[in-house]
Amino acid sequence: MNTKSVDALAKVFKPIALVLLTGALAACSPRHLIVQSLGNELAGQGQAVEEDPGLAREASAFYLKLSESLLKESPGNTKLAESVCAGLSQYAFAFVAFEAEKLAPSDANAAYRMNERAKRLYLRAHRHAMAALELSMSGFAAQLALPNEKQWPVLSREQVGLAYWAAASWGGFISLSKDVPDAVADLPLAYRLAGLAWKQDPHYGDGGLASLMGSFEAAMPGGSLAKATQYFDVAIADSAGRSAGPFVAKAEGVALAQGQRPEFERLLQKAVAASDLRRDLANEVMRQRAQWLLKTADDLF
Repeated sequence: MNTKSVDALAKVFKPIALVLLTGALAACSPRHLIVQSLGNELAGQGQAVEEDPGLAREASAFYLKLSESLLKESPGNTKLAESVCAGLSQYAFAFVAFEAEKLAPSDANAAYRMNERAKRLYLRAHRHAMAALELSMSGFAAQLALPNEKQWPVLSREQVGLAYWAAASWGGFISLSKDVPDAVADLPLAYRLAGLAWKQDPHYGDGGLASLMGSFEAAMPGGSLAKATQYFDVAIADSAGRSAGPFVAKAEGVALAQGQRPEFERLLQKAVAASDLRRDLANEVMRQRAQWLLKTADDLF
């Protein structure tokens, strides 16, 4: 096993070992305290930096299954719920849905099966996040669906991350369910949920929330590409141009929609450059997507 693999496994097992040791030294501690503590540790580990997609993919299954099990034991742990939703959503996007896109030209049946799996993962992530929001604010989903804006839920700053991932996973599910009217009908609600997070903290996630808002605006029937552009530009500014995601999102959401190939390619090249400035998993995944889009541009325009 190479050094990188050992280090990655150490990051996963260290919090478990610490909690188990604590349990051995204080065996009379209630079980739920152990679960809560381990859940908090794992939620923190979800933010760890890992720039190797292959290594991240190999470690993800164990991490996600363990985190889900802990969440069942400690459903009120908002940070753990956020981490589980984020992990499932990122896994669905980076390792399933994106692979299906690349596979589609050569094997449509296999791509379809992978897309169906991605949909299930997105929906699974979304349900975890919504359940946590419901626990923290009874009637959350029902209030979100009310027609009067004054009746919509008001998020606390602590709920912004959870709402962000709930909306992102919902959007991912909808984007792969364009032939399912009931799913597509939920697009305004998903956008509304992201908007609630935006209202509380528009700069959340180093531009991630602004980019999500831009993607929703561009996808909405009757949405404004000018407004979407403004969101994407905020996202680029929030990340100081060091996040590849907003450049890719703007290329696909605006430049491609307007048939502007030179701008499309310019933004994707900017994404590749941004990924060189900060080497982490999100940027590496987006670098790969940008390079793939550049290679397949002839098929898109």
